[in-house]
Amino acid sequence: MAAPLVLVLLVAVTVRAVLFRSSLAGLISERVEVASPLNAWKRVVEGLALLDLGVSPYSGDVFHETPLIIYLFHFLIDYAELVFMITDMLTAVALYLAVQDYNKVTFKKQKLLIELDKYAPDAAELIRTPMEMYYIPLKVALFYLLNPYTVMSCVAKSTCAINNTVIAFFILATIKGSALLSAVFLALATYQSLYPLTLFAPAVLYLLQRQFIPVKMKSKGFWLYTTQYAALYLGSLVVIICLSFFLLNSWDFIPSVYGFILSVPDLTPNVGLFWYFFAEMFEHFSLFFVCVFQINVFFYTIPLSVKLKEHPIFFMFVQLAIISIFKSYPTVGDIALYMAFLPLWSHLYQFLRNVFILSCVLIVCSLLFPVLWHLWIYAGSANSNFYYAITLTFNVGQILLISDYFYAFLQREYYLTHGIYLIRKDRTDTTHPLKSLGNMV
Repeated sequence: MAAPLVLVLLVAVTVRAVLFRSSLAGLISERVEVASPLNAWKRVVEGLALLDLGVSPYSGDVFHETPLIIYLFHFLIDYAELVFMITDMLTAVALYLAVQDYNKVTFKKQKLLIELDKYAPDAAELIRTPMEMYYIPLKVALFYLLNPYTVMSCVAKSTCAINNTVIAFFILATIKGSALLSAVFLALATYQSLYPLTLFAPAVLYLLQRQFIPVKMKSKGFWLYTTQYAALYLGSLVVIICLSFFLLNSWDFIPSVYGFILSVPDLTPNVGLFWYFFAEMFEHFSLFFVCVFQINVFFYTIPLSVKLKEHPIFFMFVQLAIISIFKSYPTVGDIALYMAFLPLWSHLYQFLRNVFILSCVLIVCSLLFPVLWHLWIYAGSANSNFYYAITLTFNVGQILLISDYFYAFLQREYYLTHGIYLIRKDRTDTTHPLKSLGNMV
């Protein structure tokens, strides 16, 4: 499996190197779908210019990245293209290793449940085999590296690529069962963009499973382990924030980074839901609705924790999708990260209802983004309503896609436990739900 992965990495590096040397690089870096006010490369360059002049990069309203990012590129600015290519490669390798280890754990768990007769006798066709799981890690790496969203983020030198790398290493550390590294990388991810805080719940649930600690509110082991992980996470976050303070000798970065994320003062168009809504809103209503929109990202964590407590990795996948849809300054790079996990759920394809239609919606919307932007900004024959309409359609498509996967996952788990064949109350007939669905269609 190492040789195909190396081949994929070489192809991905070649594609990125060619695009970096082409005239498309400048065009891609200006796209609002790829770079936001939070992670645009030109803002990093302006922040570096201020830092070189001895001025705080947070003194104006231009730079909103974290201090560690600006000091990273303070030393590596001449190798920026190489840095972004390496981060993409590292992300893909981390996802590959994480999925590989997760498949091993899943297969062992599945084997144990079969031995304990936890699965229905007629659910044998839903059991996953090692052969069908063998190529999934490679497919995940392929989906990430050759996804146009990922390629564009790398070529635009959006710092979203670095955020994805940190989250990928967090997922790898969690699946490997390392509580310390998981907490450290989660703290780094939270430090970078705040919203990964919601990944705390699936991480704890998975680590509890690894330690065979029951997820029960009355269990002392549950609360002890959760407290230990929370202490590691908060301790790592405090250390990182203090390090940022010592680098700058100022706390200016806190309102400039986290205040900027939460208050959404820059209403530059992007692929998110915030910009148009707040551009049209009266000022005295904005604070209330900013709170409502921001709470939306965190709101789903508790119900998902209850419903998916036995399946924390799927929970993590859903939470990553929620973050990429509902965060204040999303880009296509955020979407690429959760889409890389779609091959991991290939066993759900037979339960998906609208995957083809929704895939077409996402592709068409991606193609229409630059068209409607040109009609609005350059041709003047359209307005912001057109661009926001396609943005709204794009996000609705993502929500429906994730809902489809969520429903399919729950449906498969139900059939594994209760059986595929539905028996009537009079016990006279049985029907196969998948075949019945096919006949209806």
